[in-house]
Amino acid sequence: MNNSIGFRRLFSALRNSIVGLKDAMIYHPAFRQEIVIVAVLIPFAIWLGENGLERAILIAVLLIVLIVELINSAIETVVDRISTEKHKLSKQAKDLSSAAVLIALVNVLLVWGLILF
Repeated sequence: MNNSIGFRRLFSALRNSIVGLKDAMIYHPAFRQEIVIVAVLIPFAIWLGENGLERAILIAVLLIVLIVELINSAIETVVDRISTEKHKLSKQAKDLSSAAVLIALVNVLLVWGLILF
């Protein structure tokens, strides 16, 4: 494989990822809210963690919330692209992805609680 093709593909993927993050910030209020919360909590994670491992875990669980929220937003976007009609399976897909976000948030509370208290 030609290295320039590999690098072009890498930069193209990076560009697409940045576009995805921008779209999430523009079109998905829940992602914006979670970005603010994560931005506020990361300094606390650095300050409150007693060592590098604790800090990494406290930050990692926050980033997991953002990852799951992006997947949730992608699922909702695809479902809406297929049809905006109310349908049992569309609701189920959206509810399941929303439940994943809820579990990620509970994970933050659990991990932060166990590490800090």
